Amino acid sequence: MSRLSRQRRVVPAYFHPAVAPEQWRALAALPALRFVVLNVADGPGARADQSFVDASAGLPVVGYVDTAYGARPVAEVLADVERHLAWYGARGVFFDQAGTDVRHYEALAAGARSLGADSVIFNHGTHPPEEFAALADLLVTFEGPLRAYRDLWVPRWVYRYPPELFCHLVYDAPTTDTTSVLRQAWRSNAAAVHVTDHCGENPWSRLPA
Repeated sequence: MSRLSRQRRVVPAYFHPAVAPEQWRALAALPALRFVVLNVADGPGARADQSFVDASAGLPVVGYVDTAYGARPVAEVLADVERHLAWYGARGVFFDQAGTDVRHYEALAAGARSLGADSVIFNHGTHPPEEFAALADLLVTFEGPLRAYRDLWVPRWVYRYPPELFCHLVYDAPTTDTTSVLRQAWRSNAAAVHVTDHCGENPWSRLPA
């Protein structure tokens, strides 16, 4: 198996299936799909949204949960996790805006797994302390535009772990740069990647062109 063939997509699907149903249908046809991050309303929403229930059926969904860099109490965060698992059949949780308090996130990871989450993902958007490698199934160690990605520095400890542990989310990348981004991700020891040409406040509001 070639190195690039080990790479898998992690797609932040921050668009509503009632508004963009064709985008959700396209997700189901994507090759090498590892996870779809389901984000109803910066979390699971106040009640189950049937549009998301129907659109995500059969997809490897993980539920988006904002941790506010550790400011949200553990019980409040885990309540969101439980809703994602119960309402949308999520296989795991995508903890966004992750902070660096290892003990706090250890409690979140353990709590999510006790609720039934198979996969725990932390999105720091940068490389966190190495201790987080023992807590998660996937660490998002870059989220940003291509211009910043070109200057990405990778700490040495990252290369002691399998590339499947690391994910890079790159936006504002012309489609002609996709292959070079995938190659840079592999050199940076990341086997989970998503690249889009979109930008703006929410570059994940639709799939790449």
